[in-house]
Amino acid sequence: MKNTFAILGIALAFTACTNARKEEAIKVATIKAVKDSMRLDSFKKADIAEKQQAAKIQEEKRVLMLASAKAAENAPAATMASPRSHSVDHHTTTTTTTKKKGWSSAALGTVIGAGAGGLGGALIDKKKGRGAIIGGVAGAGAGYLIGRGQDRKSGRVQPKN
Repeated sequence: MKNTFAILGIALAFTACTNARKEEAIKVATIKAVKDSMRLDSFKKADIAEKQQAAKIQEEKRVLMLASAKAAENAPAATMASPRSHSVDHHTTTTTTTKKKGWSSAALGTVIGAGAGGLGGALIDKKKGRGAIIGGVAGAGAGYLIGRGQDRKSGRVQPKN
């Protein structure tokens, strides 16, 4: 009888321990699921903001096209309305310049390259200061060249002839 109670007590102790572990695992899984859903929610918000920005740009393009079309329609009417028109052509040209926003790829590449090169140089060289300076300068130069090439491809900078 004593053996039966001892075995039953040990089995009860094991089941009590495993239930606490299972509950802890369930809590951890629930927390992970909540964090994942919040991350997914932030991605959805970013997508919505991106779509709104694209719609705004499309609307601006449409307004610019309508304005240029109206200007083109009004230009010939103004020359015909004058009673004594000499053979003079009045041309109305509208130029739109888009302002470049943000950093250029060359500037961004320089900053990233300098930071990465400085960190790498400090880690590699025994004299931390010297390695950071040399690595930062080399990284900045490489980053600038790579970024400048990207600027040429994107049309931000005119390519060399």
